[in-house]
Amino acid sequence: MAELLQPTDALEFVRQHGVVLASAKGGAPRLIEAILGEPISGNWWAHPRGRSIYNVLAAITDSEDVLVCRLLHGKLTLIHRRLWPALVRVASRFDAAQLAKVRDQHMPDGRHSTQEIPFPRWVPEDVHEQAALLSEEQALASLGPAVANLEPLPNRRVKSRKIRASQSSA
Repeated sequence: MAELLQPTDALEFVRQHGVVLASAKGGAPRLIEAILGEPISGNWWAHPRGRSIYNVLAAITDSEDVLVCRLLHGKLTLIHRRLWPALVRVASRFDAAQLAKVRDQHMPDGRHSTQEIPFPRWVPEDVHEQAALLSEEQALASLGPAVANLEPLPNRRVKSRKIRASQSSA
């Protein structure tokens, strides 16, 4: 049996790929398969190492360097902080719900509750400033084909603050 990735290595996997799916199959790498070190079919919770996979996955989704949203086909998508400016730059291509930050709350009674922080409320000021410096083409190229190939929404605009590149956070 392969050794599981530790949280630091799993975070590096997300950083390197930029955009990954937590567990769903799709147009981006699957973090659970990277954690396990092999392809997985069926429900990963049924895997003998499901609890260990969950612990690593939870550590990554709790990282301040990872945005958890539902960008790719409504599935849990993890986006590394290095790509947040690019995502903000092309946000108008997507529905605001795709860009909401998804947080899993652990309740005292053991239940889990999902909270969503709407876009752009979760976006730090410095990310808005960096986004203003990118062209749409640069942003899409850095996000990669999984995001760039998503069909843009017709005639929809996501409200976001516009910051001139010359402004600085003093």
